[in-house]
Amino acid sequence: MFKEMGPACIKVADLGCSSGPNTFETISQVIDTIHGICKREELKFPEFEVLLNDLPDNDFNSVFKSAPDFIERLKKGKGDMVQERCFIGVSGSFCDILFPTTTLHFVNSSYALHWLTKLPDGLDNNKGNVYMARSSPPNVFQAYAHQFQKDFTNFLILRTEEIIPQARMVLTFMARKNADPSKEDYGWEFVAKSLLDLVAQVPCSPFTIFHD
Repeated sequence: MFKEMGPACIKVADLGCSSGPNTFETISQVIDTIHGICKREELKFPEFEVLLNDLPDNDFNSVFKSAPDFIERLKKGKGDMVQERCFIGVSGSFCDILFPTTTLHFVNSSYALHWLTKLPDGLDNNKGNVYMARSSPPNVFQAYAHQFQKDFTNFLILRTEEIIPQARMVLTFMARKNADPSKEDYGWEFVAKSLLDLVAQVPCSPFTIFHD
């Protein structure tokens, strides 16, 4: 992509960037790849505009405090080819439009797209469980699958508007090994059992009122 277009500035978006030590890992890999191409083809190293996206309650202060150290590490490894990068925090849900039309060259999202935008409808008969479980009826698995398909389709439609022609996306998901979801151990059954045991230990009179 880079060799074909040769842009002066590459815009990279990391959706669901979080604020941990891995926040800059993908950006580092992208820069490493472009650096290798430029060195091999004797091309001018482009500028980078790095768009870090997450929900409003993400700790963006922590992200930007660690940016100078990241840039210094790049300079030590890449030399004079690496100049100051432009890091921009984009607060909001990637289930909505985030960027101007046809502006992004590369989009990454790691282990964020499995989170649903809302609790699926039709879970009334999934009593005793906090998620899908081996004891869940078939309609529960179908409800979660339908909600994921709806969310992911919307995500792809939105990104199609934002990326340029020949752009690239790398999306990393959590997945299961079995095609049949009822045979998978999700681990949430232990959580549900623990919560039910905890509730059973709480004295509850007929006059107890629980508030949401």
